[in-house]
Amino acid sequence: MRGADAGPGLGVAERPDHREQRHPIKAVPVRHPGRWVAGVAVAVLAAMLVNSLLTNPAFNWPEQAKYLFSPPVLDGVRNTIWLTVAAMAGGVGFGIVLALMRLSANPLLRGASWLYVWFFRGTPLFTQLLIWGNIGALFPTLGLGIPFGPQFVQGQTNALYSAAAAAALGLIFNEAAYMAEIVRGGIQSVDHGQQEAAAALGMSRAQTLRRIVLPQAMRVIVPPTGNEAISMLKNTSLVAAVPYLELTFTAQTIYATTYQIIPMLVMVCLWYLFLSSLMMVGQFYLERHYAKGHRR
Repeated sequence: MRGADAGPGLGVAERPDHREQRHPIKAVPVRHPGRWVAGVAVAVLAAMLVNSLLTNPAFNWPEQAKYLFSPPVLDGVRNTIWLTVAAMAGGVGFGIVLALMRLSANPLLRGASWLYVWFFRGTPLFTQLLIWGNIGALFPTLGLGIPFGPQFVQGQTNALYSAAAAAALGLIFNEAAYMAEIVRGGIQSVDHGQQEAAAALGMSRAQTLRRIVLPQAMRVIVPPTGNEAISMLKNTSLVAAVPYLELTFTAQTIYATTYQIIPMLVMVCLWYLFLSSLMMVGQFYLERHYAKGHRR
């Protein structure tokens, strides 16, 4: 009956509420003046860039629009694309062969692969293309026959050898050296125990490579290969050393007559940016496909 004896002012309601006695914490946010200074600097530089693009007459945007989709430029774009595709297809195929040679137990194969990679990675691509463009001076004739013996078919190198072939071969042989190292690194990233398990199951080395090793190595191989493809797109501009009419060389032939150097070069940059952006999108989806089941 203690509840009945208690007065109206007593009971649970009289207990002090500790929550009401808490005072809110006055948090002072950390100030970052450097961020504001950097943001203002970037905004000013961006405004200056936009102003220059819109007001500088040297860009000559009407001249760029005139030649952007002209037949010579589109031919140069097509040549650039097919050179990139041919160089990457040949470079990847030959690079896989070189990587397997490098991982072979045969010392002659390992040594030959190492020498190839050493030479083509150690010399400039532009110099290699100059040599391919003037290969007729080194080998005046090309023939098919028995080594150190008679030749059954023979012809002049300059008659059998075109500028397109020189450009494609120069890019392929150079790219194969880089792809060999990329593929070798991807294969070595797979745990060797899986190869031993496959051998214990009776699988041959070729079956193990095709079914076990390469599918897992692709996760490591694809990202640098995508970067190599984008780099190859830009490296096609070096085949002017052959010479061959790709995108940059086409622009050079145009401004040699119009004297509009900067507008033509800016137009070429826009084409390269467009093609590179398409390749970057493809690389993203390809990487996501091979990254399934792995933590990114």
